[in-house]
Amino acid sequence: MAKYHLHLAHLYGDLLNTYGDIGNIIALKYYAKQMDTDIQVDVVSIEDDFDPDQFDIAFFGGGQDYEQMVVSKDIQTKKDGIKKFIEDGKPMLAICGGYQLLGKYYVGADGEKIPGIGVLDHYTLTQSEHRSAHQNQSRFIGDVEIQNEDTGAKFHGFENHNGRTFLGENERPLGHVLAGHGNNGEDGTEGAIYLHTYCSYFHGPILTRNGELAKQMLLEALSIKYPDADLTPQEGLIVQPTF
Repeated sequence: MAKYHLHLAHLYGDLLNTYGDIGNIIALKYYAKQMDTDIQVDVVSIEDDFDPDQFDIAFFGGGQDYEQMVVSKDIQTKKDGIKKFIEDGKPMLAICGGYQLLGKYYVGADGEKIPGIGVLDHYTLTQSEHRSAHQNQSRFIGDVEIQNEDTGAKFHGFENHNGRTFLGENERPLGHVLAGHGNNGEDGTEGAIYLHTYCSYFHGPILTRNGELAKQMLLEALSIKYPDADLTPQEGLIVQPTF
């Protein structure tokens, strides 16, 4: 029996699974097992309550515009709970559409402005209204590499998104672009970090290729839930490169 236990909220996991990013949960479970920790996963979906005190870690994936419009309407009822979860410093990973919906708004491919919940300060425009600057392309697609300015860590992945996201004052990027497009193809940033919330356009999924980030999130969750525990063995886990 595992020594530690974490409860993970998979936000809208039955709707936002277009790009197979559920692999991030598989990666978290894989590394958690090596850290003597098991993870219980519950999907929090349409009309479900989200009690931030019930969960230790969260994953919010992305999908196509139709599913995101459905989620955009429902997630307003969960805004307070998600904001508390984030402000309590609990770790969350938000990918693509989940990243966009945590912000103020995003503009869909058809030009419709879709409200987010504004718990983070970024906003997202569509490439279609800026197409000439990107040689008539309508999506950022391809391999991407970034480097975190605080730790020097490099992250490798694959991006496929129409959105152009611009960070707010209280956010810093997950990394600066070494190869690829990143948040918007203009300012050299990719993803966002606020407290222990990590956002990115990396599919792949990001945690299967960047296990150190999975380890970091797990340590953050364990430190909050078990403040008096000796997590030295967990901190000593060696994560092998997967790229």
